[in-house]
Amino acid sequence: MQLQNTQKTSQLNIIQENISLKDKNWFETGGIAKYYAQPTNSQEFAQALEFANTNKLEIFVLGEGANILISDEGFNGLVIKPQITEINFVEPNLALNLGYVTAGAGVKFQGLIDFCLNNNLSGLEEFSGIPGTVGGSVYINIHYFEFLLSQFLIHATVIEKSTGKVLQVDNAWFNFGYNQSTLLAREYFLIDATFKLKKVDPIDAAYHKGRRDEIIRHRVKRYPYKGTCGSFFRNFYESEVTHESAGKKMIYVAYYLDKIGVKGNLKVGGAIVSHQHANMLVNLGQATTHDIVNLARTMQQLVFDNFGIMPKSECQMIGFKESPLI
Repeated sequence: MQLQNTQKTSQLNIIQENISLKDKNWFETGGIAKYYAQPTNSQEFAQALEFANTNKLEIFVLGEGANILISDEGFNGLVIKPQITEINFVEPNLALNLGYVTAGAGVKFQGLIDFCLNNNLSGLEEFSGIPGTVGGSVYINIHYFEFLLSQFLIHATVIEKSTGKVLQVDNAWFNFGYNQSTLLAREYFLIDATFKLKKVDPIDAAYHKGRRDEIIRHRVKRYPYKGTCGSFFRNFYESEVTHESAGKKMIYVAYYLDKIGVKGNLKVGGAIVSHQHANMLVNLGQATTHDIVNLARTMQQLVFDNFGIMPKSECQMIGFKESPLI
């Protein structure tokens, strides 16, 4: 590609070319990013966006890579991996037993949890063991049982894709839902987020640290923890299913996958359905993205043939010209 000569030197300083993405996602598959940037602040983020806009490049913002599948052909645009990693602690409101923490988009979420507990702030430990950065966690509105991250976020800083303008937004701006936020449209990207947490005494903080450790232990026992994207297919909406159990619509895709016996058995190339969870695909070490796609397509077809419903991906497909799934 012939780049426009209107680029500024400062832009070029943060832009790298032909960077492998295989080591930057949990599946450990995929090709290269044609262009790649790791901005450390909002100014560098704006420079990266200007570079992409000037050269008409598609943009993908990468966190820990825990919920994505990258094409073997890579990404023919600009991948931005924020390295905005500051955590700022605001002294708590003692009267209300509240404390506030602002964390950059590039902060690892487990690191944020640990920081909060070390400062006697509780709440975020409910999401312990879920891989991802603050940016990715807000993007998808991570959840675990009855807890949603949106219950804790009070305001944030975002940057507009088309202009590089930095905005301060509140919780309502995100239009949060289950696996849902305004950020999914990819017209704005997170710079940082501020969370409201409960101030606790050191004894209570020790209890919450124990809960963190137990949640992580439970997740490691229940789910694969490497070579996967987590849940590959989203659960069904009630309107999509007719099967009921105990008077309730059976929306859980793992239920149907368990019924057809794929767990730990179905394998394509170097990819297999996890023996721990029927909705999690695992790279055994040498899998390609092509293997994972073919395994997922086989699972889709089996569920459709047996139950007449088609699983839809929760895992994001990156770098494909069109969806590789059924």
